Formats: sequence, structure tokens, C-alpha cells
Amino acid sequence: MTTHSSTTEVSKEPERAEDRQGFDEITILWISEGMSCDGDTVSLTAAGQPSIEDLVLGLIPGVPKVNLVNKVLSPSLGGEDFLAPYRAAVRGELAPFILVIEGSVPNQNIIEGDGYWTSFGNDPETGEPQTLNWWIDQLAPKAWAVVAAGTCATFGGIHAMSGNPTGCMGLADYLGWDFTSQGGLPIVNVPGCPIQPENFMETLVWVLYHAAGSAPPPPLDHMLRPQWLFGKTVHEGCDRGSYYEQASFAKDYNSPKCLVKTGCWGPVVNCNVPKRGWMAGIGGCPNVGGICIGCTMPGFPDAFMPFMDEPPGGTLSSLAIKPYGAVIRRLRGMTNELVNHEPRWRHNKRKLTSGYDPRWRP
Repeated sequence: MTTHSSTTEVSKEPERAEDRQGFDEITILWISEGMSCDGDTVSLTAAGQPSIEDLVLGLIPGVPKVNLVNKVLSPSLGGEDFLAPYRAAVRGELAPFILVIEGSVPNQNIIEGDGYWTSFGNDPETGEPQTLNWWIDQLAPKAWAVVAAGTCATFGGIHAMSGNPTGCMGLADYLGWDFTSQGGLPIVNVPGCPIQPENFMETLVWVLYHAAGSAPPPPLDHMLRPQWLFGKTVHEGCDRGSYYEQASFAKDYNSPKCLVKTGCWGPVVNCNVPKRGWMAGIGGCPNVGGICIGCTMPGFPDAFMPFMDEPPGGTLSSLAIKPYGAVIRRLRGMTNELVNHEPRWRHNKRKLTSGYDPRWRP
């Protein structure tokens, strides 16, 4: 045991493994065989703060060494060679690992007889497809952390809309909203259709710092989304928000004004994309003329359809803001005109007319 004198000696003894907090190395097992388009993986490649390349090359100080297994980003030719780390994790021979699920989870229980909705590899003994559900059942209880990437994985997304025949759901619906991983974490939901790349990487890096023992668990809201990313609405970060305040509403998609009357749900949707942009700080739905359709929300898409129609609350809120906005707009116009001229004393004449007297003393 290290002893401390009044001058606080520093121990020269090597750190014992049982005393070490956090991990030096961790594997990310990414499965995108949920009901999806792989758009989240594609979006991830656009991240730059940090990039996925920086992460796997070990260029981010303080995080464990990361071994990423993802079919789109893997150098493996596929087949059993690619599945080897997944099978090792199922056998309990690979730990610790973070399980990332991309795509919504179908309901296998509604299938009568044989068949499956989606699979990931084949059973080595029988040759039969192994369903996504089987992999989740095997891997999630063993994972140090479980992350849902994209709206399909978090809440079900498009595949879970009303009338779908697959019974699709989000990962938390499947595992239970009270699920906790081996690391004591709930499921970490990062919605977006697809994920905003920086949002996902920032969340993943926070989880990795927590795995290293140098950060607390990421703070999540009641829908298990990172609070610091999804705690504000689209409207609160939108470039067009001031137009709403002035009751200046666009009537077509070529206008720079507020888009709420052309179908934008920004005032009630939790998302930071207008503030953060999409790639390298550029873009972000309403910023570039696209309405917000609520793709980060649990009720997407059903609660926000039909798209392009004015939201139910849009009419009432715009009527409420109209008298105030009209007055504010006119007052600001008057003030703008007043301050949009230079003072008269700025000239090149021989007499100082600014009112400043250099001989004056208090």
C-alpha cells in the first residue's frame, strides 16, 4: 500500500490491474441488419469532430483503443471472417464491447410458421439464417454499453409506422426501457434520420471516456437521448426563428422567412441540427430551406404526417403572434432607418462639429 508523508509522496509502484479503473481497449460491434437503409453508417463517415478515422487510429487522447467492426467500414471480405468477433462475444470470449444497433427491430413473434424479417449470418451448424433478434438477445446482456444509432433503432422510425406488417420497434421497446448494460448504463439513443454525424460521434466519445473511467455516464433525457444534444428545439436554434417572432411567414419554399406555414415542425421538435449544421457546420434542414419533419422524435413519422402540410398548431400560434409581430416588425423598421445613417459631424470640413471640446474639463 502506498503511504503518504506530510509532503505527499508519489508512489513508484506499478498500478495493479485490480486497482485500475476503466478500460485500455474496447471493441465496438456494429450491427446494421435492422430494418434500415444503412444511412446512419454512411452519415457517420462524414463526422469530423472527431472523425471515425481519428477514433480508430487512436488520435483522441484519453479514450481506450477502439476496435471497430462495421460491415461498411470493415476491411474484411465478409462471411465468417467478418462474423468472428461477434461469435466470440456471444461465447463470452470478447469483452468489453459496445453493441451498436442500426435499424429498427422487427417482431419475430408475429410470424406464423417459418420465416424471418431480417438476418445476420447463418447458424454454423444448421445453415439457417440467424435473425437480428437472436443476435440482440445474445449480445445485449453481455455488452458493456448498448447504443441505438438513428431513429429506426431508437424509436422504430419509418419501418414502425402505422400499418407496417413487420411489427417493428425501437431497441428500447424490444429490450425494455429499464434495460441496463454490463456497464450499468441504459440504452443510449441517438436519433436522426439519419444520425447527425457529429452528434453520434460526440455521444460515442463520451461513452468511451466513461469506459476509460475519466468521465461520468452521459446525461440522458426521458427518451434516453443525450440531453445536451436534444434538450432544445429546432426552432430555438433556427436561422429563421427571428422571422417567426416578427410574424413573417414563408408561403413558398423559395422564401428566407419562417417555414412553419409550409409544414415545418421545428417549434416542437427536439433537435440541434440547425445550430450544428450537417457536415462541417454547413446545412441543417430549415437553414437551407428544408422543413423539419420531426425525424428525431419518438412519434416519427406518423405524428408529423402528412408532410408539407401546416402543423395543427401552426395556425393558432401564427395568429397569436401576428399582432405582436406586426408591431415589433414596424418598430424595428423605424429604428433600423434611424440608425442606418452616419452622424452629421463625420465630414472633412475645417470646423469640428461633433460637439467635442478638447478644452473642457469637469
